Amino acid sequence: MLFELYDLPVDAQGARLILGLVLGLAFGIAAQISRFCLRRGLVAGPDRAPALGTWAAALATAIAATSAAIWIGWVDLSDHRLMVSDLPILAIIIGGLAFGIGMVATRGCVSRLTVLGGTGNLRALTVLLVFALVAHATLKGVFAPVRVALGSVTTDIGIASLAELPGGMLTWAALLVAGLIAAIAALRPRPLHVALASVIGLTVVGGWIATGWLLMDEFDPIAAESMAFTSTWADALFWTVASSSIPAGFGVGLVGGVFAGAFLSALVRGELAFASFTDAHETLRYVAGGALMGFGGVLAGGCTVGAGLSGVSMLSVAALIALASIVAGALVADRALSRAPLIQPAE
Repeated sequence: MLFELYDLPVDAQGARLILGLVLGLAFGIAAQISRFCLRRGLVAGPDRAPALGTWAAALATAIAATSAAIWIGWVDLSDHRLMVSDLPILAIIIGGLAFGIGMVATRGCVSRLTVLGGTGNLRALTVLLVFALVAHATLKGVFAPVRVALGSVTTDIGIASLAELPGGMLTWAALLVAGLIAAIAALRPRPLHVALASVIGLTVVGGWIATGWLLMDEFDPIAAESMAFTSTWADALFWTVASSSIPAGFGVGLVGGVFAGAFLSALVRGELAFASFTDAHETLRYVAGGALMGFGGVLAGGCTVGAGLSGVSMLSVAALIALASIVAGALVADRALSRAPLIQPAE
């Protein structure tokens, strides 16, 4: 769209890099202050309820804003990879369970670990490296045959989105948002955290609108994308080792923006601090958890942000199943690992 109206000094790929950087910066600042993470809302801890309420606020905002953008006609997500009725159901469920177990083992989902990495947490940076390596190996490397085999088991459920059910998109979006608002009221998160979570939710629709409309180049079309951390980390890793032949795009910008936003926020708030592993057992658990998240995130079609926020924001059935599987895996893992003597208290 913008390329038709203005003679921009950058191409579509470069514009997407800048977009990812801006959205990542906003996400990083908001997530660092609010300690935004779905895992914190699922595991046992004193701040479990308000943390879950904060995450629900981001999801409610993402659903409401994305539905409005689709209804107005600013973006069409009907061709998105998560908008299919013939679902690789086995891959989604196994992937979601693996991701949920992994994020409990590492004490943070990938978005949270990215934020922590920007504040100096060496554990998080180690897990992110393992996560990106395994995710890329699952997409295009040694684990790709496993992904293909699991993905071949499909089930046609007849609909790709809740919008195809009686009542249509606005009805189902309104029902979901109303339910989430009721949950937020019951969970009672801090008002500041609700406001910051709303900013995070708006970054989702910002990504959809910008990549699907504003930066659309009819001569070089690129699929619409929004906030996500599985494919983006894989892209960032690939660009890091092959930048001379692969241009930086949305994923690289997003990862860099989140790091920068979290760093700046922690610097201003006096919360920059190095943290590392305490022993070999903890290191093994974190590395295994990172590998599970990398493998599971690819199979499930996204992480708690890619599938959970961005996917569910367009009412994708595949994303809803992935999110439910991630939650189930996290709850089972929390119950099992909380009985182990090596587990530290929740963050």
